[in-house]
Amino acid sequence: MNSYITGSTIKRLREAKGLTQAELAEKICVSSKTVSKWETGKGLPDISLIEPLSKVLRVSVMELMSGDTVINKNVSANMLRSKIYVCPVCGNVITSMGETVVSCCGVLLPSIDAEDIDDKHKITIEQVEDESFITVHHSMTKSHYISFIAYVTPDKFQLTKLYPEGNAECRFKFRGKGYLYIYCNRDGLMRIKV
Repeated sequence: MNSYITGSTIKRLREAKGLTQAELAEKICVSSKTVSKWETGKGLPDISLIEPLSKVLRVSVMELMSGDTVINKNVSANMLRSKIYVCPVCGNVITSMGETVVSCCGVLLPSIDAEDIDDKHKITIEQVEDESFITVHHSMTKSHYISFIAYVTPDKFQLTKLYPEGNAECRFKFRGKGYLYIYCNRDGLMRIKV
């Protein structure tokens, strides 16, 4: 993490909660002079105060540290607005139905933007009974592989996690129009409309 809490962030969050410096200070067991020093940039909160401060200000530690607060506005819950995050340390795949603050293995994760599928990642889709069998023609070695395949429509998000030295294939029930996503550990997130 390359940022630390700023005084302006503390002041903005404190005022948004309708707290005075004295009230905030009392809730986290420091003096109002201490809060004043933080807000004027003459000092920083001790690391042991970050969690209590985030609880009183009703934001996550990540929001407090970054200064970016996440406002939960449900905009019709369309799955096509989903965001995908992949941890570069452990490979976890995390999805959300909109903007959020995501952290894994101590790393603040940005959402990944998808590009069009290129020639190195050819996809075959075959109909097998009531499912579509998807094959990505790609090597699956320990160092270069497809991590997941996902199918997203306005009302569904289906994801199949894949592993090195396995097969880059899966089955989905296609219902309506949507997007097929693949994630290559070297080339990133790609999609195609289906």
